[in-house]
Order: sequence, then C-alpha cells, then structure tokens
Amino acid sequence: MSRSARGPEAGAVASQGGSDQLRNLLAVTDTALTRLDVEDLLSELLDRIRLVLDADTAAVLLRDGGSDELVARAACGLEEEVRQGVRVPVGTGFAGRIAKRKSPVVLDRVDSTTVANPILWEKGIRKMLGVPLLNGEDLIGVLHVGRFDDRPFTGNDAELLQVAAERVAGATHARQLAIESAAAALLERSLQPSRLPRLPGVQLSARYVPAESRLVGGDWYDAFTVPSGQLWLIVGDVAGHGLNAAVVMGRVKSALRAYALECESPQDALQRTDRKVLHFEIGTMITVICVVSAPPYDRFDICSAGHPPPVLAVPGQDAEFVDIPPAPPLGVIPDVARTATSVDVSDGATLLLYTDGLIEDPSQPIDDGLRKLRSAVRADDPAIVCQTVMRHLIGNRPPPTTSPY
Repeated sequence: MSRSARGPEAGAVASQGGSDQLRNLLAVTDTALTRLDVEDLLSELLDRIRLVLDADTAAVLLRDGGSDELVARAACGLEEEVRQGVRVPVGTGFAGRIAKRKSPVVLDRVDSTTVANPILWEKGIRKMLGVPLLNGEDLIGVLHVGRFDDRPFTGNDAELLQVAAERVAGATHARQLAIESAAAALLERSLQPSRLPRLPGVQLSARYVPAESRLVGGDWYDAFTVPSGQLWLIVGDVAGHGLNAAVVMGRVKSALRAYALECESPQDALQRTDRKVLHFEIGTMITVICVVSAPPYDRFDICSAGHPPPVLAVPGQDAEFVDIPPAPPLGVIPDVARTATSVDVSDGATLLLYTDGLIEDPSQPIDDGLRKLRSAVRADDPAIVCQTVMRHLIGNRPPPTTSPY
C-alpha cells in the first residue's frame, strides 16, 4: 500500500485365477483415477474385488477426518450402508475391530454379537472378511467382503484382499488429495478480494503467489472499507496446508470482516477473533496483522498477532520495519490483551504487508530474507514496489508457502 487420499488344490487354482483378475483390477486403477471421484472410484474397484473373491457384498468405510468413526462411503450389494450414512466407532463391531487392530478379521458367524451394523445380518450375510486400509501407519478406512452361503473365506482370500486393499488405499488417498487440492484452490481463489478499494489519497496493490509444491495453504489478504470510511488491511497465515487450512482461513477472514463492522480498532477485532478461534478452531494457530486507518488515511493503527512486521518507506529515507510489540498468534493463549501501534504514513510513503513465505528460504537464514526485503522496498507507486520486491526476493525461486504480498 502507498499513500497518494476349498481344498488345497482347488484353493491354489482359485488363487491363481484370482491373481489374474487382480492384475486386471490393478491395471485399470490408474486410468480410473483420472476420471472418477472417490465414491465412483471405490464402487468400480469394489465391483471387481467382489468378482475376484466370489463374494456377494463388498464395502468400504473411510475414517471421518481425524475422528474415531468410520463412515460408509461405497458398497456393492450393501448399498444401504451408504444410503443410510452408516457410522461405526473405531473398536466397535466388525469394521471397528479391524480399524483398531489394523489387521484382517474373519467372521464365521454374522449376528448382533459379532457386528454392530444390523444391515449386515438382516441382509443375510453369513461369512465376512475384512482388512484395514492404511496409508503407511495411518488408518484411512476398512475394506470388507461378505458371502450369503456357508463357504468360508480362506487365508488365500485374506492375502488377496489385503493386496487389493493396499491398492484401494493408495488410489483413494491420491484421489482424495487431488479433489481436496482442487477444492481448496477454488476456495482460495474465491476468497481473494475481487477488487481493492479506491480511495482518495491512497493507492493499493497486491500479489498472491502459489507455492512450488502447489499445496494450497491458509494464507490470505484482505482490503476493504466499512461504513465509517475506515480502511482495513489484513494479512494472515493459518498454520498448515490443504483443504482444512483453506476452510479455516475462510472462516477467520469472514469473522474479521464481521468484527470490523462492530469494532473501531484492530486490537478489538483481533481479540474477538481470537476468542472465536480458541472456541471453534481448537488446535489451530493463525498469525495475523491488522491495519486500520480513517480518513484522511495519514495515520495507521497496526495490531499484530505473531505476524512479521510491516515495512514502512518514507520518501528520501531507507525503509524500516515498523516497531510493533510481539504478541502470540491467534488460537494459542486465552484472553490475550492486544494492543495497537500508531504509525504516521505521510504523502508518498509506502507501507508493505506480507507473509513469511516472502522472506523464508530454506537455504538462507531468515535474517537474510528480512534484509533483502527491507532493501527492496522504496517509497513508490505500490504496483512498482510489488514488482521490485518480487523480482529481488523471489526471482525464479518459487516461495516455500502460498504467500500474499
């Protein structure tokens, strides 16, 4: 800103045939990934798994986020599980025991004493086999198959299902990540300001650059006015990456806008937002810097919650970091009394807000990044300042995090 995701022999034959079918299943998985969402992908794979194991039913339950519950996501022959939104606590019933043990379980009797979901015995299933879906050591769900007759599942069946489960887990995890990344990127773009405020005596410019990994993060910026005429400038960074960080970012951004309509000072808005984060976003850490100015926009109140300090450049002088008192990020310590620092921004001066992605370089100390930033900022047209800063600090080096400048 500038002012101006049966029998040994028969068994051997069945295993060989199953292996052939499994190879066919695995061969189509990568192709399926490119065109199906998670539910359709799972349904397609389950249909093939059911044929490979000569089973009547097949189903996948996925762990619901970081909770201790499994949710039915796809099924063949057990579609009721999905339609009714069946949820099974980890450790409870057939699927819950598989999830807790992270090992295969075979059931020779299916009734209320062995399974938690009544759909299974009401459907007439008499034998079941289930295995965990794992991503490394992390449980992502359970895959199980069932038969209506008394043919037991063999050790070969269990091995075959475990191999299939590894493929299902990998395909599901990869597809979930792809879908979440696309959703997060869309959310991220939608939450950027459609336009920057146009005010007499103030010019605004911004840059928003994705990370090299293309992982969507929780960084955002905002610039808006309220009915009183106050200008609010906000830059924030939600710890973490992916859809969850982007969703939290959206909620926090909306909360700050709402509080800006009720509060006249940045410290009051951040204190209210901090209470919201501590109550509703447990375990989340967010750094934010909030800057507020009223007409004629020559004095700015700055409140920081663990965020890097802004840079102020006055005409004819070297740029300096604004000296603001350290304060913890949002969501860390309850009942923090936050304060604001007032800074005069004279005609022609430039005030730069940024996230740490601009100054962080794994190959260099952060102090080097800070020095480079300060030397790149001059009192000038904000669009030129953004261009200069990006050229000097980023160049052809993608930033390590998604960062607004």
